Amino acid sequence: MAKRDYYEILGVARDADEKEVKRAYRKLAMKYHPDRNPDDVDAVNKFKEASEAYEVLSDSSKRGAYDQFGHAGVDGQAGGAGGFGGAGGSFSDIFGDVFGDIFGGGGRGRTTRGADLRYTLELDLEEAVKGTTVKIRVPGHVECNTCDGSGAEKGSRPESCSTCNGMGQVRMQQGFFTVQQACPTCRGSGQIIKNPCKVCRGAGRIEEQKTLSVKVPPGVDTGDRIRLTGEGEMGVEGGPAGDLYVQVAVREHSIFTRDGRNLYCEVPISIVDAALGGELEVPTLDGRVKLKIPTETQTGKLFRLRNKGVAPVRGGPAGDLLCRVMVETPVNLTKRQKELLGEFQETLDDGNGSQHGPKKTSWFEGVKSFFDEMKF
Repeated sequence: MAKRDYYEILGVARDADEKEVKRAYRKLAMKYHPDRNPDDVDAVNKFKEASEAYEVLSDSSKRGAYDQFGHAGVDGQAGGAGGFGGAGGSFSDIFGDVFGDIFGGGGRGRTTRGADLRYTLELDLEEAVKGTTVKIRVPGHVECNTCDGSGAEKGSRPESCSTCNGMGQVRMQQGFFTVQQACPTCRGSGQIIKNPCKVCRGAGRIEEQKTLSVKVPPGVDTGDRIRLTGEGEMGVEGGPAGDLYVQVAVREHSIFTRDGRNLYCEVPISIVDAALGGELEVPTLDGRVKLKIPTETQTGKLFRLRNKGVAPVRGGPAGDLLCRVMVETPVNLTKRQKELLGEFQETLDDGNGSQHGPKKTSWFEGVKSFFDEMKF
């Protein structure tokens, strides 16, 4: 069976540089690595195929022979689908060179996953309940375009550390024990940058603000987190980027208070409406609705409006809106209004006070009984 073209396997152009070849192989290896695809024969074959292509195209002499003679020019040099063991080196050399020990292998330096970041997103209650899409600006690090992430000045490149021979690790003999630790010269990177890039100062990355679109699902509440995979800090030595966690904080609302799936609000009513009953318009997040106030309503009474609360972000029916009526004492009364209230009070005190104010009468009777039982 004829072998596929190595450039086609990695998905790169024939004039692709070493960095592009390495990046393409890293992407395929992460996708088809056997550890991520257990018992998947097709994935294993694609992984071996990509590794064989990288073994040839990452080596300048092998690549030159392949470009001139095709597969015939490198037969016996590439490990092929059956494994690695030819003159070109072992599989661990190839895979370790690209990934360090992200999967436990050896190689120069270490790939390190980027740090996770957190961003606090403040929302209005309406946005949290109904859902929205917002743009946020997040500071972070991106690959330096000047040096293409190498950290070296343009025209130069990092050199292998002579202390650890590019392994990033050195062995220290302490008595009967051998201790392996990060190389003190290159600090575990396996490379020395003699001419650092002036833009990133040898770091290979620069700080930059990036704009992200965050889709907020309906029903989120303070404390909920939205995870944006791969939007955290960039990795080191080709390691994967971290994640960005958007922490939701809902602003205090002027009318509603949220408790889980339910909403609460206070509705002021007049003495007349409380005594005679009436109909009021009350706000909900879906618009205004009519609320009927029965006669002789007392302050603090709760009225429940079904399904006018919040549908939880994790699913389930919407909660309720609970309206607590508060009887408001009139202020700034005119002389005539005061006279009318006085006349009204006289009608309550005509001997039927207990009938018109049962709670007041009961309370005062309790107070009288309390003092009668006390011994001074």
